[in-house]
Amino acid sequence: MTMALPDFASLLSAAAGKPFAFIVGWPVSHSRSPLLHGFWLEARGLAGHYGRLAVEPGGEALRATFDFIRRTPGARGCNLTLPHKIDALALLDTVTPAAQRIGAVNTIVKQPDGSLEGRNTDTFGFIEALRAGAPGWRADTAAAVVLGAGGAARAVIASLVDAGAPEVRLLNRTRQSAIDLAVQFTPDDGRTVVVEDWSRRDAALADAGLLVNATSLGMTGQPPLEVDLARLPTGALVNDVVYTPLLTDLLRRARARGNPTVDGLDMLLHQGRPGFAAWFGGAVPAVTPALRTAVAGDLGA
Repeated sequence: MTMALPDFASLLSAAAGKPFAFIVGWPVSHSRSPLLHGFWLEARGLAGHYGRLAVEPGGEALRATFDFIRRTPGARGCNLTLPHKIDALALLDTVTPAAQRIGAVNTIVKQPDGSLEGRNTDTFGFIEALRAGAPGWRADTAAAVVLGAGGAARAVIASLVDAGAPEVRLLNRTRQSAIDLAVQFTPDDGRTVVVEDWSRRDAALADAGLLVNATSLGMTGQPPLEVDLARLPTGALVNDVVYTPLLTDLLRRARARGNPTVDGLDMLLHQGRPGFAAWFGGAVPAVTPALRTAVAGDLGA
């Protein structure tokens, strides 16, 4: 059955002739990215637009979206969210070495010749969020536990390996997916990416310095993330890439026992910085309390 094409006409109408970028996902109505980029556009007095585009899974609709960007003069590029970050790789003209290594793209930039370059700014966003939200945190002091093996987990693992994590313990409901990532990201300097069974996620927390939920579990409308934090040291940092709700059950329980936490909104804010500069020009924008308040809206930041 042929998929319905995305609603390009509505996106063009909203852009009203201004340079524009947009977030692509399925679903996409929950995305806060338009608030994020809209804040920066207004703050800098730029004539630009950032919108949303619902794109069904599968190559046909995504390919049509990329062709739309190539042929439309005002289109500067887009962000990708679930479920498109991995599928997009085969449909782009070029992919940066960093994104190729991660195996996922979240930012697409239209080049002067009309070609599309895939980038991954999730790595930048993840590390910057942890450093800003937990000053003094260092990746190289203790093992990190990562739950998940999708596009977000790829960026998280790559970031932690690059930041010097002595060990990354990876757990996913589908074990083979975790094994594939461990093989891909284990460095050649003696450090390891270790795969643990999903059933051992409670035990894997022992002596860890960081716990990251890179799954959709705990997101509004998704099943809960069931993990017992009893073995996690109270000094360990806990991060959830989910930001709807802003205070997930994981973060609420971590805070109650004294763990420092960083929510998923911070990663969203920081990963958007390089993309905005590439699409609309100027210096990479900063993350400020006013920006966080504006983007959080009814999330309650």
